[in-house]
Amino acid sequence: MDSCRLTGLSGVLWSVSLLCVLLDLQLDGVLGATQAEIEQHLEMGRKLLAAGQLAEALSHYHSAVEGDSKNYLTFYKRAAVFLAMGKSKSALPDLTRAIHLKPDFLAARLQRGNILLKQGNTQEAREDFEAVLHRSPDHKEAQEQLMKANELEEMQEEAHLLNLQGEYSATVSVLERVIEIAPWDPESRELRAECYIRMGDPQKAIQDLTPTTRLRNDNRAAFLKLSLLHYSLGEHHDSLNHIRECLKLDQDDKDCFTHYKQVKKLSKQLDSAEELIQQDRYQEAIEKYESVMKTEPKVQFYTNLAKERICHCLLKMRLAVDAIDVCSEAHQRDPRNTNILRDRAEAYILNQEYEKAVEDYQEAREFNSDSNDVREGLERAQKLLKISRKRDYYKILGVSRSANKQEIIKAYRKLAQQWHPDNFQSESEKKEAEKKFIDIASAKEVLTDPEMRQKFDAGEDPLDPENQQGGGQGGHGWPFPFNPFESGGSFHFKFQ
Repeated sequence: MDSCRLTGLSGVLWSVSLLCVLLDLQLDGVLGATQAEIEQHLEMGRKLLAAGQLAEALSHYHSAVEGDSKNYLTFYKRAAVFLAMGKSKSALPDLTRAIHLKPDFLAARLQRGNILLKQGNTQEAREDFEAVLHRSPDHKEAQEQLMKANELEEMQEEAHLLNLQGEYSATVSVLERVIEIAPWDPESRELRAECYIRMGDPQKAIQDLTPTTRLRNDNRAAFLKLSLLHYSLGEHHDSLNHIRECLKLDQDDKDCFTHYKQVKKLSKQLDSAEELIQQDRYQEAIEKYESVMKTEPKVQFYTNLAKERICHCLLKMRLAVDAIDVCSEAHQRDPRNTNILRDRAEAYILNQEYEKAVEDYQEAREFNSDSNDVREGLERAQKLLKISRKRDYYKILGVSRSANKQEIIKAYRKLAQQWHPDNFQSESEKKEAEKKFIDIASAKEVLTDPEMRQKFDAGEDPLDPENQQGGGQGGHGWPFPFNPFESGGSFHFKFQ
């Protein structure tokens, strides 16, 4: 009876064993790959890598690794593709796996040591180079790289010591040599960025911090610092982009979210203000820039920008005196800003202060000699100054340069009645009145004719004989072919 039971049990065990073997074979067929298929993937990967088709090559090496996870060469070759794609962090695990499978694989150890050295990992890099030299004492590259690792470690220590002593310029000099050997070391770049910030060079700090966002897996601190630096420089769009990257890594990051709200609000106000200017809605733009100064009162750039743009808006609104006041304040805050100087010069022209306009344009030219706007503006201001020393039609009628046609005609009627020669008795008074009357009539003729007024505003006197083909006709400055007073007769005018 017991014998029968044992026989039955043995049969069951044999059946189970057979089932396991069959299942294993079936799973190999489903999940694994034949050696021929693996070899085919490796060969395709090699050809594609040689052709520079890295993504396609990587796909085949992935398949080869999945088919045979115990082949050290497959991992090594995939690591080579990662390195060719600039993905050193992805190459490290494959090199480590290859070394684990074959500890005496010197090529993998040397390659891993080189990556670790570039990452600034001197201790681990040294272990790999020493392992190579232990098996191959005369290995020249390993000897050179080991010396570099020792040199790098000494320089890293020196840089940290100098930084603690406040020797920021000297720290930067040492870190330049460090980063030449270890360009993928985020810590050295972050330290040099801190030195640049303390030296007052945020642009160079940005250049160093930007690659660290890729060199560390979760570098929210770098994204926040980059956002703050761009913000301080007035680059609010870049600031907003970087702080959004921080929140992508962790939407609950308190520091990043707080800064994000500030940048988003300010950026929206600035963009809105510029849109209003583009739409000629200058008063609304002024109000928006006043809001900007309230939103960010601490960063000087935004207050300077707001003052500059308010100055521009007031000029566009032809409020000369107000524009001059705000532009002058903006100029004190930012003396080398050619936009402010140009706008104040135009406000001076509007206010008929041509000498000051010329001075502003000359100063602007010193800062930006290549600007066509500045060059043309200076030429126009100089022409207007020259004309003003002869005849200024606006001054003759006593109107501003922004006066409309009705205001000009009203001023003309009043002055023409006042200075009509019939109102005077003596010959000397009549002669003076005639001269005044002719100037008044000339001013009205020029300023009520759009084409002639445009020429005058551009710095050209349309009634100057030198500016007319064939010379002038009639009396001095009279815009018609005769002078009504030359005959000595008495003329009566109807003032329309």
